[in-house]
Amino acid sequence: MSNYAHYHDLKIEVADKVATVTLNRPDARNLINQRLIRELRTIWDDLADDMSVHSVLLTGSGNYFSFGGDVKAMSDRPGGDVLEEGEVHDPMVSRRLVSRLLDLDKPIVCAINGDCIGLAATIALLCDITVMADDARIGDSHVNKVGLVAGDGGTVIWPLLVGVSKAKEFLMRGTLLKGPEAERIGLVNHVQPRSEVLDFARKIAQELADGPVWATRWTKLSINQIVKDRVNRLMEASMALEQVTFELADHKEATQAFKEKRKPKFGGA
Repeated sequence: MSNYAHYHDLKIEVADKVATVTLNRPDARNLINQRLIRELRTIWDDLADDMSVHSVLLTGSGNYFSFGGDVKAMSDRPGGDVLEEGEVHDPMVSRRLVSRLLDLDKPIVCAINGDCIGLAATIALLCDITVMADDARIGDSHVNKVGLVAGDGGTVIWPLLVGVSKAKEFLMRGTLLKGPEAERIGLVNHVQPRSEVLDFARKIAQELADGPVWATRWTKLSINQIVKDRVNRLMEASMALEQVTFELADHKEATQAFKEKRKPKFGGA
């Protein structure tokens, strides 16, 4: 039995020391539901324990990397309701996802093969090297589309990559950036035509997998201390504020507007 056979919404393939991890809900634009977020929380520990893996390639199936959180599911589920498989809603799940991703010492190359929104953008940008399709869009729409604080890591990684002023504007306005602009401002490392993104990213992942193992891993971990310091300083507070906004009328209006396929009318509450 494969070490990864229990995963449902992630597809994991290991070859030539590279583990390819694919968000695998193509019919749902790879939206991150509760099961997928749990799998994204645990996959990094499993990859850490797999001695055949020296690097990781993360991507999405179909035409999207991921459209982010499942807004319809948000509107159907009050914050404290019991979820599938008897699990109770855990507001700290994103914190553990981010921590475990950053603790993985094996390098992660992210192939952003299509639109990458919200929590998906946070996950992609926390990877070590990013390759983005030139016609894809990346952004965090927590605030202007869902009425929530960008509390699941956006407030951590965006300022580190593009500076405080740009990060505040992009997060508050929910700006969606095409690949060339994202590369120009330093948000992503490389931009390629959509048809070449995965191959380009795979070559980088293979180069890293074939390189000096411990020098590569420990260089990554050393630099990640900068990111982890920001996580420790900011994330609990931003996640707590996000939980508060789940209870506000603006968020309820945003999720209702999404279901009704209209623009939300925020009332400031």
